[in-house]
Amino acid sequence: MIGNKIKLIPPCGEKCLLLHVCCAPCSAAIIEALMANGITPIIYYYNPNIYPKEEYYKRKEEITTYANHLGLQVVDGDYDYNVWREEVSGLEREPERGARCLKCFRMRLLQSASYAKENGIKLFSTTLASSRWKDINQIFAAGRYAADTVGDVVFWDQNWRKGGLYERRNQLLRQEGFYNQLYCGCEFSINANKRETSE
Repeated sequence: MIGNKIKLIPPCGEKCLLLHVCCAPCSAAIIEALMANGITPIIYYYNPNIYPKEEYYKRKEEITTYANHLGLQVVDGDYDYNVWREEVSGLEREPERGARCLKCFRMRLLQSASYAKENGIKLFSTTLASSRWKDINQIFAAGRYAADTVGDVVFWDQNWRKGGLYERRNQLLRQEGFYNQLYCGCEFSINANKRETSE
């Protein structure tokens, strides 16, 4: 099991963190590695960008079922796609990994940081940093922005693609029979990511 082989040293020596998750395939290997290192993640599902709503609920149900099986706490953020559309208004024609994605990351991680602070959780991170479809530098910048804006919380900018975690992700995807979506989530990414996957 890869999780047992990866040494994770969280900032400030924290043994609990709020883990913003996007889906089960991107989260399972990370959760496994955290728990193998004695770190308890509180699963925070806040993804108002996901379209259509049936896709949102499919992804939410799967990660919730997986986390519950592991005995982990799951926090369900509000789903309001219209609020997300307002947030990225004017950026509809931006390419993937462009300004719209950064705005989306900031919105979701700002909400994550706020929840962490309100509930006395010092550390937060996100499984978005495991996705091959996203710019990890944008994600880290958004996480630091969220931490600085909220204050009194720390963003853990761990590269969740390294140390065998991406390979373990694919193993768990097959082992657990996870639904493997072909786009990152929002309506603008559907065709873009399908094209990228077929190339």
